[in-house]
Amino acid sequence: MNSYESEWTFLSNSAHVLVCLAQNPRALLREVADRVGVTERTAMRLITQLEQAGILKREKQGRRNFYQIMTTVHLRHPLEAHCTIDDLLGIVLRPVGDSHVHEPVKVNMMAGKTEAKHTQKQRKPKETR
Repeated sequence: MNSYESEWTFLSNSAHVLVCLAQNPRALLREVADRVGVTERTAMRLITQLEQAGILKREKQGRRNFYQIMTTVHLRHPLEAHCTIDDLLGIVLRPVGDSHVHEPVKVNMMAGKTEAKHTQKQRKPKETR
């Protein structure tokens, strides 16, 4: 059993599905289920819920699905409703070791890749007495 299967996590399985599909918009349902740690049936239910919420669009391309994430949609809970899907993915998909304060990562859904904007925000200098 993997550690994520026995412990709680900060993000929901719905968020985990979004992260998987942001990384690979052509992922097979089986691949998403394996990475999230759920059954294929549960992964399908989560994808359907995300589609119904207007967060995902599914397009059939031959025998495969292509998923497009609507990154401008706001998160649903009142505590985080000021954030968009792009904000969430920007935090999770930020390159490892990148601790700079910068703009969210933009997800290039057509290429299935993330593009980090490394424009560091200016911090106000501390006033000295």
